[in-house]
Amino acid sequence: MRTKKDINAIKNLFLENFKDAGSELKFRSLYELLVCVMLSAQCTDKRVNLITPSLFEAYPDVASLAQANLGSVKTLINSCSFFNNKAENLIKMAKSVMSEFDGEIPTTEKELMSLAGVGQKTAHVVLIEHFGSNLMAVDTHVFRVAHRLGLSKGKTPEAVELDLTKAFKTELNTLHQAMVLFGRYTCKAIKPNCKECFLNELCHSKDKNFP
Repeated sequence: MRTKKDINAIKNLFLENFKDAGSELKFRSLYELLVCVMLSAQCTDKRVNLITPSLFEAYPDVASLAQANLGSVKTLINSCSFFNNKAENLIKMAKSVMSEFDGEIPTTEKELMSLAGVGQKTAHVVLIEHFGSNLMAVDTHVFRVAHRLGLSKGKTPEAVELDLTKAFKTELNTLHQAMVLFGRYTCKAIKPNCKECFLNELCHSKDKNFP
């Protein structure tokens, strides 16, 4: 693991370079945010943004989604990975929101995680985006970046999340978004752009790439 000095340097560089970092998902409400994040699991934000306009036109709110035809939802999201399971979970989620939460998307981690298709990562991303909550969420990009920078050796997203939360402590919402974007465009899985990386001097990864 890194020294406190290194961790602070990494944190400050992320905050400096990604001070306005935010999700690339396109949404207009808490309902749309939750649906987008559920669809984004193992699917790119770009793909989700192509899918959701027609989905939200057909089902503009949680009440209409709760009454949706499963086949219709599948058809609308069929270019998304695992669309069969996601379609089922979207409708189940909406039904639960209507029956258990009076038609209002819940706003606590525990309540969000009680919904079909909503795990800890999804709940955290929703809370980060909607409330700016001081939480960390670990997707494939954050997982990779955390390991390459020596911030975690965790073998699961949950373990990495715990390590990052302990290491950074504050401004986790911005750091989450920063690490996502950094992993997506700079510290890529294949051919990372090390030459232009602002963390180059602090990175000791075996994956470093200098063409």
